[in-house]
Amino acid sequence: MSNAGERADLRTIADYQFGAGAGAALFAGDIDIERSSNGRPQQIRVDGERIVSFGLDGRFTLGVRGGHRLRDALPAPQARVVVGDESEPFVRDGKNVFAKFVSEVDSEIRPGDEVLVVHETDSLLAVGRAELSATAMRDFETGMAVKVRHGASEQ
Repeated sequence: MSNAGERADLRTIADYQFGAGAGAALFAGDIDIERSSNGRPQQIRVDGERIVSFGLDGRFTLGVRGGHRLRDALPAPQARVVVGDESEPFVRDGKNVFAKFVSEVDSEIRPGDEVLVVHETDSLLAVGRAELSATAMRDFETGMAVKVRHGASEQ
């Protein structure tokens, strides 16, 4: 597959996973595609920083740099789980988000979705995987809402 064709395919997958405009935001500029031994895209980086990894399941997992790119491109609250001041230092350090601390959430989020964890000011705190649906995050007082993969201070 040509580099242009591959980039177009990656953009299409990102738009499907995160919403329209995500692919253009994630894969803008001079990206470096690291490949597995069979040639499949595996890690996508810019200036040595990971934007996303491409899993065997055909979905992307975000790096913090990719989280920043998505946050800048997608309108709030799309792909976001919002927390307040109480959780901010813990989440930024890579601790998980619990449902009782979620103040707002994109209503489309389902368990297993890759999400941005942001402060009420929309500053990126972390990226991770939703463990609960948006409705459950809003309604539950207990339980892990987001399994944080990388806090923003872990860049």
